[in-house]
Amino acid sequence: MSLFQMLASKPVDFDAVSSYLDSLDSDARIAELRTIPGRLQQRLFELAEGKRPLTVDHFVPSPVPDKAWIRHYGRNSLPMFSDFEKRFARPRKGARELWGYNHSPAMGVVGPGYFVLRKGADKAGELDIDYYRTPPAHIEGGPKITSNTFGLSFFVYGKMVDVMRGVSEHVTVGRAYKFGEATNNYFLLCRQEIIDA
Repeated sequence: MSLFQMLASKPVDFDAVSSYLDSLDSDARIAELRTIPGRLQQRLFELAEGKRPLTVDHFVPSPVPDKAWIRHYGRNSLPMFSDFEKRFARPRKGARELWGYNHSPAMGVVGPGYFVLRKGADKAGELDIDYYRTPPAHIEGGPKITSNTFGLSFFVYGKMVDVMRGVSEHVTVGRAYKFGEATNNYFLLCRQEIIDA
């Protein structure tokens, strides 16, 4: 049974979904995630509440060197540019927040959408991707830091926070909030395999 079939069935067995994703190799996991439409991303986000608490180590595991970019391959519920990446880095040892940006075909038009990943404001075990904040310094390998408050960047990333929930060892699901209000925009992320970090 595919991930799509598992999420389309009723009821959805969250633990089975998590175990299935853990059983796949990295390429297969990413490929499966990129078949999931918005309505099923929403279902998974709702199911994931309180199931797998997140820490910053999920996004950048502790063996990874500081200031090394880790890729999370994504699929969102938007009609265009639905395949993308978020890239995260730990700015220094022991940091409780991560810095990151969005890498997509639209980056040259809307900007990199820099953010700070931090502890969630509302529920234990959730993390927030906070676009109100941008990293205070540049990390080598990332694009130039630009504000999310001007031009097209504002319409895409301005006044936004993504609420993240854990799904499996490599996979998270998020929902975008704009101006403090929930939107119908969801996305899935799959962390790259960490080998000999």
